[in-house]
Amino acid sequence: MGGISSTAAGRGLGLVFRALKLVRPGRPIHPSGVRLVGTLERFPPSEPSGIGWIDKGGTDHVCGRFSRSIGLPSRFPDILGLALRLGGPGGTSDILLASTGAAVPGRFLLVPLFSATAATLGSLMPYRGTRGPILLAARTVVPGSGQNLPGIQEPAGRLPADPAGFRKALLDKTWVLQLGWARPAGRWIPFGTLTLTLDPLQDDAGLRFDPLHHELPDAGTYGWARRLREPSYSTARQ
Repeated sequence: MGGISSTAAGRGLGLVFRALKLVRPGRPIHPSGVRLVGTLERFPPSEPSGIGWIDKGGTDHVCGRFSRSIGLPSRFPDILGLALRLGGPGGTSDILLASTGAAVPGRFLLVPLFSATAATLGSLMPYRGTRGPILLAARTVVPGSGQNLPGIQEPAGRLPADPAGFRKALLDKTWVLQLGWARPAGRWIPFGTLTLTLDPLQDDAGLRFDPLHHELPDAGTYGWARRLREPSYSTARQ
């Protein structure tokens, strides 16, 4: 995407956010959510991605938020969002994931859903690594799939998309997701397991995520992607 077109598209998105902000001064999108805490265990993938944070493996403490993007009533499907904040020696890093398809071209399209369990939660925008652009995605590890972690009690049924139902279904359980990376048109390669539980501190009024200000370690952002996102992010931060 060229500089002029990405700048124009970014300004257009910024105007949409400004209009939404008149209706929802606090959060123009993802107005209601569920605060989460947990751990991300990373392991070296079968193929290097070109981003050291992925390729070296390691452990991250995670603060997260699950939400519905538009905030429609629960009888309607909505675009689902999972925001993650990773804490480490170098500071904090934010990752924003939304319900997309898994294959091409679906991984570049937002998909409204009724259930978090069925969602592929993708980064939509590529990260810049030393080997080229990559995408991130997370999927729920379904109980009985053979990928369950020992000693962890996972939700027996589906996790609803509406915050109240999601919170009730998770309650004293653990949400387990597998993380993977892919080239824009490549296969998904697993590199980590994310375990999330409800955060006892459920007040998320001051919890904000911004992957442009809190970048992923060892990963860059493409100029066109920054120009596309910055106007709307700036409006949301105000």
